[in-house]
Amino acid sequence: MPGVGASRPAAPRIARTLGWRDVAYAALDFETTGLDYATDHVVSYGVVPLDGGRISVGASRRQLVRPATPPSPRSQTVHLLRPQDLADAPDLAAAAGPLREALAGRVILAWFAEVEVQFLRGIYGGSRRWWRRRVIDVRDLAIFADGSPAGARAQRGYALGSIAQRYGIPVADPHDALDDALVTAQLFIVLVRALPDLPDPTMGDLRRIGAAT
Repeated sequence: MPGVGASRPAAPRIARTLGWRDVAYAALDFETTGLDYATDHVVSYGVVPLDGGRISVGASRRQLVRPATPPSPRSQTVHLLRPQDLADAPDLAAAAGPLREALAGRVILAWFAEVEVQFLRGIYGGSRRWWRRRVIDVRDLAIFADGSPAGARAQRGYALGSIAQRYGIPVADPHDALDDALVTAQLFIVLVRALPDLPDPTMGDLRRIGAAT
């Protein structure tokens, strides 16, 4: 996937034996006009950094993005961003630079990460494997911590809002990119402490959970 021309964010060099608190993370959420990068567009992103196991709210970033085509009325009902809200925002090529800086050298946290991976590949290029190696899907941690049989998992579902409610994490503004990124970051901190038989997981543990789930 060629990308829009911006170079990829610098990838972190993380040993599998490193404890989870010793890694720099960036929780990321995209709001888009749909789920397929080939036909849909980013309309906003939110990034929340975590350092030393703590969320750095003051260093968070929310950016509106002017899409190549206006968001459809249907997509506006999800993210509540109208064409006039995005008219003065930078386009994706311009917004890619600040996003690259926010992600540089950090492991990316996302909820249902395949969507973020697809759009990151579209923006910066690179293979799915390259991106998956630097992304932790926090939804996978929720599934692992749940421990339910596969059939029960399918019935229960793992939407960000419902899992946040289960763990007592407030959701102030659903489908706002920054709020969703913040909820993802909070859930990550809660879930890494709730993993069965892993009281203090390493990066290798988190990678194995993702691969197994």
